[in-house]
Amino acid sequence: METENPVNYKYMGRSFNDLSINDDSTAFSDCNSDRSGEFPSASSQNRRLLLACANSENSDELIRQLVSDLDSCSIDEQKQAALELRLLAKNKPENRIKIAKAGAIRPLISLISSSDPYLQENGVTAILNLSLCDENKELIASSGAIKPLVRALRTGTSTAKENAACALLRLSQVEENKVAIGRSGAIPLLVNLLENGGFRGKKDASTALYSLCTVKENKIRAVEAGIMRPLVELMADFGSNMVDKSAFVMSVLVPVPEAKTALVEEGGIPVLVEIIEVGSQRQKEIAVAILLQICEDSVLFRTMVAREGGIPPLVAFSQSGTNRAKQKAETLIELLRQPRSGNAAARHSDVSV
Repeated sequence: METENPVNYKYMGRSFNDLSINDDSTAFSDCNSDRSGEFPSASSQNRRLLLACANSENSDELIRQLVSDLDSCSIDEQKQAALELRLLAKNKPENRIKIAKAGAIRPLISLISSSDPYLQENGVTAILNLSLCDENKELIASSGAIKPLVRALRTGTSTAKENAACALLRLSQVEENKVAIGRSGAIPLLVNLLENGGFRGKKDASTALYSLCTVKENKIRAVEAGIMRPLVELMADFGSNMVDKSAFVMSVLVPVPEAKTALVEEGGIPVLVEIIEVGSQRQKEIAVAILLQICEDSVLFRTMVAREGGIPPLVAFSQSGTNRAKQKAETLIELLRQPRSGNAAARHSDVSV
């Protein structure tokens, strides 16, 4: 597996160990436990689950029974068992370990391949909730969850797709799983969810893609799947609440040449210049970082940025941003003001990916 190292960029005696933004934590809030499906009101299951959540001894007994019910010949019993396990894992973190140790993971994975959409949805979401426990991630992946989750991403309900994206994100936090997820066909489906999903779907897809695309082969898969178009469109829409997330995903893609070309072909340069003009401080900084990467070795792209009017907002930003942001902006301004010859850039740049 080839994981991308930070970009080392040197220009005019300045060195940047990493062209990305320091803190992406607020742009990408983790996919937490599922936000769909609560306790049935005024039911025996409600009382049973509340008791289980409060009483360790009762929860152990209930979990064993529910895991057994997952193998029932009755679809209704399977649905109820998967729903209750999903809720137990959602509402009490210690139950995630208990449920996994009781042997629930393999039968839940089997449910993900069910033709019944709600059985599949509960299976996907139960696996998501179990994957919130770090101790369970390797077991879930080694038990064969990746391919069924990818199928759910293709064929499931909107909730199943969103929760499958979150589950794949969680599994991708184990570095060895990133290539397996990419090779399973997940990337084009996540790009489709990014482009066509609702707000939660777009957010979950962008978060999963951000994690997966730290691996070079997944970057190329994402570009080949057409990711640049939805990224540029979302970055251009300041009302989408997706500008930061889309920009962060773009920032991990642009070290590969295919991504730089695709970004320009999809009209990304005017959008990035506009972000530097009117975006938030963080949005401006990441736009500068992206432009710096695409301009570092391309006279054509530098010319396009300059003709788009990029220098005046960069000058303004260089006078108001953080020290790190100012340095990036000043370096980009110097690049844009160079004579239109590639030799100067070649003498002053050293990029390793």
